[in-house]
Amino acid sequence: MHMADALLSPAVGGTMWAVTAGITAYSTRKLKESGDDARIPLMGVLGAFIFAAQMINFSIPATGSSGHIGGGMILAILLGPYAAFVVLASVLAVQALFFADGGLLALGCNIFNLAFFPCFVAYPFVYRAIVDRDPSNFRIMIGSVASVVVALQLGAFSVVLETLASGISELPFRTFLLLMQPIHLAIGLVEGVITAAVVSFVWKARPEVIQAAQSGTPFGAVSLKKVMVFFLAATVITGGVLSWFASSFPDGLEWAIERTSGQEELEPPEGGIHSVLAVLQERFSFLPDYGFRENAAVGEEDAKAPAQEGAVMDTGTSVSGLVGGMLVFLVAAGTGLLLRKTT
Repeated sequence: MHMADALLSPAVGGTMWAVTAGITAYSTRKLKESGDDARIPLMGVLGAFIFAAQMINFSIPATGSSGHIGGGMILAILLGPYAAFVVLASVLAVQALFFADGGLLALGCNIFNLAFFPCFVAYPFVYRAIVDRDPSNFRIMIGSVASVVVALQLGAFSVVLETLASGISELPFRTFLLLMQPIHLAIGLVEGVITAAVVSFVWKARPEVIQAAQSGTPFGAVSLKKVMVFFLAATVITGGVLSWFASSFPDGLEWAIERTSGQEELEPPEGGIHSVLAVLQERFSFLPDYGFRENAAVGEEDAKAPAQEGAVMDTGTSVSGLVGGMLVFLVAAGTGLLLRKTT
């Protein structure tokens, strides 16, 4: 559900940048007040894992569409909402700047749509309402699925509102809405099951991690070694190998755009801020579309061919998964360290 710049007007994109900047500042302040140094390495490792996991698109049967996890609920449950928001913002910023995944004008919208709703709406009002009183594998499953579905439905609706406010006439409100909500319901059900599996593992291995995140207390003397090793290994395997198996079908947003407008993607306005940011993104994205730059033209031609399922062994994809994970680790953990030094 990464929006491209073509879906937004400068006014809407700039407004959402300001809104997201405010939420990020608030989250970093709350994170700084916690003074929890033990949380910092886990922030980096989980951010790297979510980056790698987002590279794997899974097919939605009978639709010709695909989806990928957003990861906001996993982060909120394991880190708490403030650290989760900062980490997911780091993931999305790295994706946009270095991998050309999501536009720079749209970055504020993408962070808001993918991070705000799971961290500050679905986590406290859905997941915790179901799980907090009597944690169990069953409650974790129900809470994870319900909260992810709510977060994705709100995020998808927010995308539709943002395009409406931007005056994108190619995407009529009613038609776009009626396509966006059902496809993201299906994606949410799958992500909810994945979220439950990840959270259940941590609950069995180190329930203190989830308890500390729920209560907002410092991790303190909680041993994170087992959890850290698991997510480090999962990041390497997911980004380095499993990313080959990603579905080539368009994701839910792209699918809805194509069926609403009849176009695979919308063209941004020529000139102005859209062109400036496009040039900036092209200069910084050294692994565009999670591949080597010299393969970009080949990738564009492949994208026009009918989508096919199955593993595609690609060194560029593996390098992107590993390098991207490392970058997110450095950004997320570095943010935590910077906050600690300024305390």
